[in-house]
Amino acid sequence: MTTTDLASQHCKPLKGEQHLLNAEKVTTFLKQLPGWTLSDDQQAIVKDFKFNDFRHTLGFINAVGFMANHEDHHPDIEAGYGHCQLLWSTHDVGGLSINDFICAARVEGLLAR
Repeated sequence: MTTTDLASQHCKPLKGEQHLLNAEKVTTFLKQLPGWTLSDDQQAIVKDFKFNDFRHTLGFINAVGFMANHEDHHPDIEAGYGHCQLLWSTHDVGGLSINDFICAARVEGLLAR
């Protein structure tokens, strides 16, 4: 599955451990998302984004927020002047689900425009 394939999907409500992705799936999906890595606890994927100034950082955050609301799947966001870190995890399944990778791929699509 490519980044484009992931980004073309939409998030679905998921609850329960049966929706947790196994390590093989996580590795496969991460290969499609340059710069995304597993968090230290392996319960989330994370990426740091760099921008020239706060205006561009805030624009990125707003675009991510709009997409996240549309998908009803929301990241943890840390930001400051010229940088933003996104962390995706599916709390209702206790780790990583397909929704996290769909949203990460959609974020990559935001930057490709």
